[in-house]
Amino acid sequence: MPRLLLFLLLAAQVLSAAPDAAPFPTPPDKKGLQVQMVDDAISLGIHHAGINVSLGALMAPNQATGPDGAPPKLINMAYVKSLDAQIRPLSDAGVLVYSILLAYPTHDPARDALLLHPKAKPDMKYHIAAFNTATPAGIANYRALVEFLAERYSGAHPEFGRVWGYIIGNEVNSQWMWYNLDHMPMSGVASEYEKAVRISMEAVRKHSAKARCYLSLDHHWNVSMGGISDQEAYPGRTFLDEFARVAKERGDFEWHLAHHPYADDLGNPRTWLDKAAWPTDDSPHITFKNLEVACRHMEKPELLWQGKPRRIILSEQGIHCLATPDGETLQAAGFAYAWEKIARQPLIDAFIWHRQVDHAQEGGLRLGLWTFKPGTVSTPDRQRPLHDLFRKAGTAAWAEAAEFALPIVGLKSWEELAR
Repeated sequence: MPRLLLFLLLAAQVLSAAPDAAPFPTPPDKKGLQVQMVDDAISLGIHHAGINVSLGALMAPNQATGPDGAPPKLINMAYVKSLDAQIRPLSDAGVLVYSILLAYPTHDPARDALLLHPKAKPDMKYHIAAFNTATPAGIANYRALVEFLAERYSGAHPEFGRVWGYIIGNEVNSQWMWYNLDHMPMSGVASEYEKAVRISMEAVRKHSAKARCYLSLDHHWNVSMGGISDQEAYPGRTFLDEFARVAKERGDFEWHLAHHPYADDLGNPRTWLDKAAWPTDDSPHITFKNLEVACRHMEKPELLWQGKPRRIILSEQGIHCLATPDGETLQAAGFAYAWEKIARQPLIDAFIWHRQVDHAQEGGLRLGLWTFKPGTVSTPDRQRPLHDLFRKAGTAAWAEAAEFALPIVGLKSWEELAR
């Protein structure tokens, strides 16, 4: 075994007591945010937070030896401390933190050889690669990295903060862009992804008896991402069922679902009018309009874990703000509609909004609670009306604040959503 990898394994295998037995928390409500500004997020009264974690950044650049001939430092502690600075203030405030584990290419050949799946070629035009679950060294590296995170944020070290959920990869059913495995049949992708989720759960269970791991799927349900082949993207429902079948065949284990119910058209805030979000399991999409379809699907006997449905979090989704006079009002109305829909789905634990601040490199989408300053990528500029509405969600001020949205979304009462 290479000395580099051996040191990483030893670094991850920190001596610890028995796994923390604390139960998975039950926060007061489902309000969450993918956090850019911690203080603002806490002031908004969130109870859930998503934090991106680059496993490539977690690995220190390859070195022959450390100072004075010591073994190389394979954990990038500067990056770890940056994670601490995000996670601890959130968990100290009672927020459930979910780490989103991602394999961004580092362009360091030594790191990428361990981190990235061999099928994810560096010259491909994708955003995120699959984890290396194909080689013994890649598997050992991945396990060691997750074990390092699981131990550090298990609750055994309050000075670092706590993580309760680990989302494995991103929108894996649309793998060409978000979990790249080149051209591969769905069964092959499900098999490779199952390895990553299983390794993650095993690593997390060494340190926490109740923390959770989640699959990540996008809003495509019975269709796949357009413009690419059936070897590059797959319907989410079919992928989910195949993953469950493979997991059960190999020995079933606990996993849950992180879903992204964006609107049919990400650029249209009127998600209540989505035409491809049907009330049946053959729906093309799962959006805010038909969340109950995903919840019912998770209640199927073949998907249960120990006799109960696996839990759902909505870990990334937002409503676009049109550059029109009514754009901000429509965005806020879309959030009000989504909040009320989600409140009526008991299987859904969290609604994690994306984004806190608009991002200049997000294809023209304006999903933020804040605008960004012109000439910057995501420096906050101005709070939108959605910011105040978001703050009031889950409070006694909500009913009055959200009443404006009822005629916009075509309802007389939010109770109509329960029908």
